[in-house]
Amino acid sequence: MLKVILKDGSIVNSNEEEGRGALRHTAAHILAQAVKRLYPEAKLAIGPAIDNGFYYDFDVEEAFTMEALEKIEEEMRKIIKEDLRLERSVMSRAEALKLMEEMGEPYKKELINDLPEEEELSFFKQGEFIDLCAGPHVVSTSKVKAFKLLSVAGAYWRGSEKNKMLQRIYGTAFSKKSELEEYLNILEEAKKRDHRKLGKELKLFTIMEEGPGFPFFLPKGVIFKNKLIEYWRELHKKYGYVEIETPMILNRELWETSGHWFHYKDNMYTVNIDEQEFAIKPMNCPGGMLVYKSEVHSYRDLPIRAGELGRVHRHELSGALHGLMRVRALTQDDAHIFMLPEQIKDEIKGVVKLINEVYEKFGFKYKVELSTRPENSMGTDEEWQLAESSLQGALEEMNMEFKINKGDGAFYGPKIDFHLEDSLGRTWQCGTIQLDFQLPQRFDLNYIGRDGEKHRPIVIHRVIFGSIERFMGILIEHFAGKFPTWLSPAQVKILPISEQYNNYAEAAKNRLEENNIRVEMDLRAEKIGFKIREARNERVPYIIVVGEKEEASQSIALRSRNGGDEGNIMLEDFVTRIFQEINDKAL
Repeated sequence: MLKVILKDGSIVNSNEEEGRGALRHTAAHILAQAVKRLYPEAKLAIGPAIDNGFYYDFDVEEAFTMEALEKIEEEMRKIIKEDLRLERSVMSRAEALKLMEEMGEPYKKELINDLPEEEELSFFKQGEFIDLCAGPHVVSTSKVKAFKLLSVAGAYWRGSEKNKMLQRIYGTAFSKKSELEEYLNILEEAKKRDHRKLGKELKLFTIMEEGPGFPFFLPKGVIFKNKLIEYWRELHKKYGYVEIETPMILNRELWETSGHWFHYKDNMYTVNIDEQEFAIKPMNCPGGMLVYKSEVHSYRDLPIRAGELGRVHRHELSGALHGLMRVRALTQDDAHIFMLPEQIKDEIKGVVKLINEVYEKFGFKYKVELSTRPENSMGTDEEWQLAESSLQGALEEMNMEFKINKGDGAFYGPKIDFHLEDSLGRTWQCGTIQLDFQLPQRFDLNYIGRDGEKHRPIVIHRVIFGSIERFMGILIEHFAGKFPTWLSPAQVKILPISEQYNNYAEAAKNRLEENNIRVEMDLRAEKIGFKIREARNERVPYIIVVGEKEEASQSIALRSRNGGDEGNIMLEDFVTRIFQEINDKAL
């Protein structure tokens, strides 16, 4: 247990989560102190603790190299060994600005000027180093027992491409060396599983200079994507959804009605058509509202569950783009459920059940978070009370464990978020359920109630995959490219020992394809060992080798990705086996 200096200056024994955050925040200050010792002309920006580590942004003339990081690490070890105590102090705005002026720190001055007048300005000092900071921190630099600087990246000051590009150094820190080693091993495994690397090796997708942030899906990638979409459609039919499709380009008036024009315009692509301004949709929601409004509804019609695999475009900063994980064109698996107030809890339960079925299908564990009303919310106290109690009640009735994030909901309603844990223990926020009272009002949505009067429906926004593209990236890394058979672009690869057995290989291929099994053949005049190794590198679930013995007995020599060499089995037995495995969508 670590002693931590809190934001108010008090020192307490921390729990594991708080202690790790404080430790990493202190590591960020140690990094900044080391950089200032080695590069006195460097200007400091910000340096927070983040999930799995920390970073600090610097304004320096030359980019940091990996060799520079090694020198900085060595200086950090010296600072840790010096056992410098962290001391908190408070200054007036005038004192703080004067100090930052004397230290030559323009970014800190900007931060101070932008803070509210009433906000207390706290600083943390360790040795000769002092930094504007609210904390928390551990009590001494010596508590940072194990750390590692990981990488350098460019980062615009305050995230705006209009500002100067700074150098961001990423690192991680732990209180035990064994924990650091375990984390670094996971990072090495993550590099091997990098979806950009595997996407190229497995010929799934590519990103080209002609379209930064706009993925090109190759034939095998399209199969992979379509299988996910087929599964999505199959499941939504089972759960009582209808599917809709809304236009990709809609006029400015629509986006003003939805509020996106005023709150999201910098992330939207716009175009002029017939002297009128239009936007390429960044969200599917407004189009879904128009579909509901296109006809009159009775209370008997509700709930209406409308799903959409909508193509959306968002202008992401070039520095934020990352393979399929952060793109500018994506397919969102949205759904909007239009319902009566008394249907909220049951509909929430239905969505949770659907999300659980999907995540279990891929072998994901997950954690659930309920985010409540933020300060800048819209709507009445009664609406928020109904929404929050409905979400919480549904989770409690389903005996779901969940964490409450106070004040972290959307401005228009509370939400439930699902955080997946992959095979490396990393978490990904994918599924979301959001209750919305505001868009139905903005779009003047109605239904005719039992009393013959008009009433306002309540809307659930929800996604399961989040975006098809990002979910594909997560699956590539989760399975390391070894997809379940039902999802694999090629399910079987047939390798004849020599060309005289090509006809039998072709016959086996035809028999498998009659059962909609995806088959490839390798007819090259290469040694069979070489062809087997290549097929294994392609992560094909099943490899079939055929030669004289197999042709004579109408059998196959089977190698499976999980079982290795399984010896000879009858072709028909294998057809039955793999057909059942695909049909069950088995892991």
